[in-house]
Amino acid sequence: MSGRAPSGGLAATIEVTSITVRRGDIIQIGGRPCRVSDLVQLHAGAKRLLFETGEALTMHTGSRLIALRMTRER
Repeated sequence: MSGRAPSGGLAATIEVTSITVRRGDIIQIGGRPCRVSDLVQLHAGAKRLLFETGEALTMHTGSRLIALRMTRER
């Protein structure tokens, strides 16, 4: 799914892993959208995602989540 965001960019729903997740991705957790504000590299390819709300989530190398990613229009 993709569409135009109010800011003029494009929004796309994508699958992310600990390798592909980025700052700014919006991941729905427990029915709430959480925006990734920072990433911390852990050992064995895992990453700790820090959200704007102050919450954290650890993604291991086998984790796969669906995220909304904003892209700039060219």
